[in-house]
Amino acid sequence: MKLWVGLGNPGAKYAGNRHNIGFMALDRIAADHGFSPWKAQFKGLVAQGSFGAEKVLLLKPQTFMNVSGESVRPAMDFWKLTPADVTVFHDELDLAPGKARVKQGGGHAGHNGLRSIHQHLGTDAYGRVRLGIGHPGHKDAVAAYVLNDFAKAEQDWLDDLLRGLSDGAPALAAGDGAKFLNAVALRTAPPRPGTGTEAPQSPAKPAKTEAPKPAEAQDTRTPVQKLLDRFR
Repeated sequence: MKLWVGLGNPGAKYAGNRHNIGFMALDRIAADHGFSPWKAQFKGLVAQGSFGAEKVLLLKPQTFMNVSGESVRPAMDFWKLTPADVTVFHDELDLAPGKARVKQGGGHAGHNGLRSIHQHLGTDAYGRVRLGIGHPGHKDAVAAYVLNDFAKAEQDWLDDLLRGLSDGAPALAAGDGAKFLNAVALRTAPPRPGTGTEAPQSPAKPAKTEAPKPAEAQDTRTPVQKLLDRFR
């Protein structure tokens, strides 16, 4: 079994926040792939489903972001999972909006949700799906930025990203990170139409030709007759 954790804050007040993109990702996956209804368990909301033979447990901690580990640890213990079975979906300031990256292990880079999971697992050896939300430009603006809703102008790329994550979910469950990211890219940066062979050209129009002028009749008059005709 795999445990996929989406990070965010509970409640309608935070539902549209940039910080809640992890929740949004799991909601899209659950809806698109026929997972069970969400139910309260492990200080969070849980939905179960599968991709082929691989069972997947989706977990949205309801403990607030800064103590997410309080929900992740009991879920792991109950299902007897290791950190290698866990993948966390979270917002990433250091990635451009709409970008996604897969990572195994590593530091928390100041992300309080990851920091809490580190503390409760006692290791950083779990997977992450880093979801780019961009950076406000100054560290003092970060808190307000992540706790504000996505702007209306961001909805198109956000929807493409969430659809891509859902498209690639079976590959992620199978452990194929490259195929997963390719599915995301097909939604967020679809290939431009290939040039291939040149488009068929319209048949060239034949050049206009002028009708031949009729040949002038041959003048058979004698010079004397021509002179006389001029004075007639």
